[in-house]
Amino acid sequence: MTAVDVTEHESWFHRNQQRIAPWLFLAPGVLFFMVYVIIPVFQSFNLSLYEWDGLGAAEYVGMRNYEDLYWEWVDRDAFYVSLKNNLIWLIMYLLAIPAGLFIALFLNQTVWGIRLYKSLFFFPFVISQVVVGLVFTWFYDPTFGLLNELLGLVGLGPLNVLGDERFVTYGIIFAGLWPQTAYCMILYLTGLNAVDPEQIEAGRLDGAKGGRMLWHIILPQLRPATFIAFVVTIIGALRSFDLISIMTQGGPFGSSRVLAYYMFEVALSEYGFRMGYGAAIAVILFLIMLCFIAYFLWSMYREEKGH
Repeated sequence: MTAVDVTEHESWFHRNQQRIAPWLFLAPGVLFFMVYVIIPVFQSFNLSLYEWDGLGAAEYVGMRNYEDLYWEWVDRDAFYVSLKNNLIWLIMYLLAIPAGLFIALFLNQTVWGIRLYKSLFFFPFVISQVVVGLVFTWFYDPTFGLLNELLGLVGLGPLNVLGDERFVTYGIIFAGLWPQTAYCMILYLTGLNAVDPEQIEAGRLDGAKGGRMLWHIILPQLRPATFIAFVVTIIGALRSFDLISIMTQGGPFGSSRVLAYYMFEVALSEYGFRMGYGAAIAVILFLIMLCFIAYFLWSMYREEKGH
């Protein structure tokens, strides 16, 4: 290589190093994402076409696993119950977003003891889901739980929340809302720190206050935080597993299971080590998540493009 070639090579690198540098920094993260996320997703799709117990040879069965899921849906069997409970989780879990917003608006004030209030509201986010599940299991206990003690004060009888098919799913969701609301609160507190004070002042000069100030000036500036809160909350609702495993293990009589827990039951528990069937459930769950996330991404893209 001549000196002229070296000079041309160095000049090309110096001319393009600002465009190359971001890709060099992103390369390790992209590589890990491909190896641990993208490739396993396609492997799950492939595994769902097989009947496999995890040890012997896999047998190709095509779409039979998905046909079995369809008939479970038609017969209102375990898959139907799991999917219905996931829908309930999804609808009720979204309550964490407005709750987190209003708590963040309260904590954004400059009042006495605000640091203590922030610590108390932040506490559920830092504790383990196992601890949350155990605390609410004791809270719901029909013999010594605080819930029934409070109901007794108003003359109501003992209520076995986790042992009643009508209430068990809602009881677990209520437990999950506690840390999820704290997470949404943190997102909105971060977003409120970035709100433009000049726009707030301009709104006050125009006579905006209270609900009008919140709706027309503050909430539009909180769109990024709201988007992240929606995505994280939807994913959390659809992949709910740990609280169910700790509090009820899918009971009573399978009435509290969701898709993630049902996938665990059929693939990794005493129900038969049906890896392909469990992978088919995982694919259905992934597609549901993908639809919601794609919708929110498309909505945010249209808003940004409109502006």
